[in-house]
Amino acid sequence: MSTATATEIMRVAAGRQRRAVAVLWGFGGLLALAFLLSVGWGAVPISPGQVLAIVADALGFELPWDFGHREEAVLLAIRLPRACLGMLAGAALAVSGASLQGLFRNPLADPALIGVSTGAALTAVGVIVLGAGLATSISSTIAPFLLPIAAFTGGLLTTLLVYRIANRDGRTDVATMLLAGVALNAIASAGIGLLVFISTDQQLRDLNFWLLGSLGGITWATMLPAIPFIASAIVALPLFARHLNALLLGEKEALHLGFHVERTKRFIVILAALATGASVALTGVIGFVGLVVPHLVRLTIGPDHRILLPASILLGAGLMLVADLAARTVVLPAELPIGILTSCVGGPFFLWLLLRRRSLGGW
Repeated sequence: MSTATATEIMRVAAGRQRRAVAVLWGFGGLLALAFLLSVGWGAVPISPGQVLAIVADALGFELPWDFGHREEAVLLAIRLPRACLGMLAGAALAVSGASLQGLFRNPLADPALIGVSTGAALTAVGVIVLGAGLATSISSTIAPFLLPIAAFTGGLLTTLLVYRIANRDGRTDVATMLLAGVALNAIASAGIGLLVFISTDQQLRDLNFWLLGSLGGITWATMLPAIPFIASAIVALPLFARHLNALLLGEKEALHLGFHVERTKRFIVILAALATGASVALTGVIGFVGLVVPHLVRLTIGPDHRILLPASILLGAGLMLVADLAARTVVLPAELPIGILTSCVGGPFFLWLLLRRRSLGGW
């Protein structure tokens, strides 16, 4: 390799690195702006200075901005937990989708592909329709957590079942895993349809809103049990960036490069199940975030998972906050299910992406 060629390669690599850093800062700025708008915009307006002053006061510090008790109560009890849940759920769905797309080497992959979302929805719907008597017979301390626990358990069990079906002689066949996920998704969807059919009018209203997704009604007490599962996946999945880069070359090539392919598959699938199951347990089914966000990032900075995964976390969290802000303000005083907005935006985008890829000659 000549000196000129090596210099050119280094120049191109440095340019890509600068662009990646700029994109990460841009997504971080979008997230910060979306957070301030989410906690400050509404029927009770709260300025950014008041937001900082209220949070600082809750932590025992004092800042020179005045605020009233109404602003403090609205921020701490309603908007702040809702915004934190939006960031966690958006980041979890986006990084899970990016990881699964890299693992399966399939741009159509997302957390719903292997049955996590549908499995969680099935058990949650079962609790809503069939668990009325159960909720009254258990402790009042456990009752608020019954629905999240059921949804998380359903998502995790579905994922473990898919993984068990696809695992043979210590090896996981990706094609079998995808097909098993499709089959179990169909079964879970049929179960949800049956439960919706036998539900009462009041249960049907709750089911429709939950199945379409919402960040409303969340409290710190309800959210806290799920935070360790979501946060652990958000932190751990980017650690597999080099493994996913190697898997893009193929499983045999990754094995020859020294990566433990089967262990990587196992960890990524379980972490994605934990993150998505816990998110669905709190927010309901919110589609297209895990599918569209990684595509947007990939179109911006390329397929390098070392940048793709953290960028997906930032963009997913920011876009979820923007979608939630629109959902609770576009049809005031009512609230639009957030899943409708994400599907309205994600569906046309995905169709455009399909047409664009077809014109370029495939994936």
